[in-house]
Amino acid sequence: MDSRAWARAGAAERGRSRRGTPGRRTRKDWSCSLIVASLVGAFGSSFLYGYNLSVVNAPAQYIKSFYNESWERRHGHPIDPDTLTLLWSVTVSIFAIGGLVGTLMVKLIGKVLGRKYTLLVNNGFAISAALLMACSLQAGVFEMLIMGRFIMGVDGGIALSALPMYLNEISPKEIRGSLGQVTAIFICIGVFTGQVLGLPELLGKESTWPYLFGVIAVPAFVQLVSLPFLPESPRYLLFEKHDQAGAEKAFQTFLGKEDVSREVEEVLMESRVQRNVQLVSVLELLRSPLVRWQVFTVVATMACYQLCGLNAIWFYTNSIFGKAGISPEKIPYITLSTGGIETLAAIFSGLVIERLGRRPLLMGGFGLMALFFGILTITLTLQDHAPWIPYLSIVCILAIIASFCSGPGGIPFILTGEFFQQSQRPAAFIIAGTVNWLSNFAVGLLFPFIQKSLGTYCFLVFAAICLTGAVYFYFVLPETKNRTQAEISQAFAKRNKAYPPENTDSAASDTKVTRRPEPDPASTLDNYVKNGVV
Repeated sequence: MDSRAWARAGAAERGRSRRGTPGRRTRKDWSCSLIVASLVGAFGSSFLYGYNLSVVNAPAQYIKSFYNESWERRHGHPIDPDTLTLLWSVTVSIFAIGGLVGTLMVKLIGKVLGRKYTLLVNNGFAISAALLMACSLQAGVFEMLIMGRFIMGVDGGIALSALPMYLNEISPKEIRGSLGQVTAIFICIGVFTGQVLGLPELLGKESTWPYLFGVIAVPAFVQLVSLPFLPESPRYLLFEKHDQAGAEKAFQTFLGKEDVSREVEEVLMESRVQRNVQLVSVLELLRSPLVRWQVFTVVATMACYQLCGLNAIWFYTNSIFGKAGISPEKIPYITLSTGGIETLAAIFSGLVIERLGRRPLLMGGFGLMALFFGILTITLTLQDHAPWIPYLSIVCILAIIASFCSGPGGIPFILTGEFFQQSQRPAAFIIAGTVNWLSNFAVGLLFPFIQKSLGTYCFLVFAAICLTGAVYFYFVLPETKNRTQAEISQAFAKRNKAYPPENTDSAASDTKVTRRPEPDPASTLDNYVKNGVV
């Protein structure tokens, strides 16, 4: 046996010994600290994003009445209906503008404070926004509610970038997808909680609706007092703080074992490859030929994530159900079913993502959404022809939500973390977040006009977007399940027509190799280094 074959056999054997049996390995990866970090991080971050998507639905009529009373008290006459519509649209959509501002702040804050402390500081935005919105009725100032929505958007923009980076960097690659789905699961739980608390029997009354916004302070406070007891991202400590002792301790805490030499060495090897490389700017990332198609794919996933039409259903659930023929008194309870289906589908996705992979869940989710949007268009068009057709429309809406949350709802955030190196990741999340929030704003602002112009055919626009996304992912997206960043870069290399540099040992780390490597499914950066030594 030659030395190269011997090295490959040894790498394979080491891989088997590390992995053990699949079930036992998975249980071992889920340490207590890892679970607590993901739950606390998501509860104070993505939960609040989901909650703020749905919380404005139930008290909409009371908020509009509050706007009208405040206007009449100031100006001596009722507010013009068009002005009221504009104020309400701004109230809904300014959340996305704040999200864009928060996204653009992440790189600077994250570089100075790190992942964990960025999440901690972010709670200040959530608590201040909760106080503004909860006190707006008592103060008689509707601008406080609008400003609170903007600040809450800033919180969401920071959270949806910092949290996926933190979870991606603390998790072993064997469960990276499942842990990443925690973000999506808590978005869905947040939506469902907003719907439950908005029921008339709870806080969805004229006298108590401000408390719906005051609740926002609770998850932020829980994260504020819990997260300080958990370590910083070990990759951040090694790459940007050069604190190997701190990184080893963080790995030991998150992985629940004493011997973390393999994990530390993997990060150190990636660090040697990127030696003397500073954080990449957004412009540099956009110009880099090595990640051209990774950037295209992130933009496509985030655009489809928002433009697929689900936010239109979240923002305007009541009006859609009204057009489906549901009586007004039943709508709040029917709306609860959407939040429940979202949560169950997201949990299902988290359970199967490491078995099925990212690619089939993403393609299948968008493909099914296109199908059910088409059926929904037919049922809304024919809803007056039979009494059972409106209920078929509800089934289609629930199927669309389940299809979204089973894959497209969380995978875009996972892919953004998986595609890029440590130095590129903050810029990548800025690009992803910018596309995400601009698309969110566009849907929230334009959907009522699209619905007014196209009537029941408006959902065909979303069907076309979903179908386009599914076709794109079929031809472009490689499977990233259980693969290192170096392997994912090699998968994109042919399409990029540029191959990432590799080093054969630490003494030759600055030597760039642009030839195409021999295909080897078991190869990793670790194997390349060890083969060079052999």
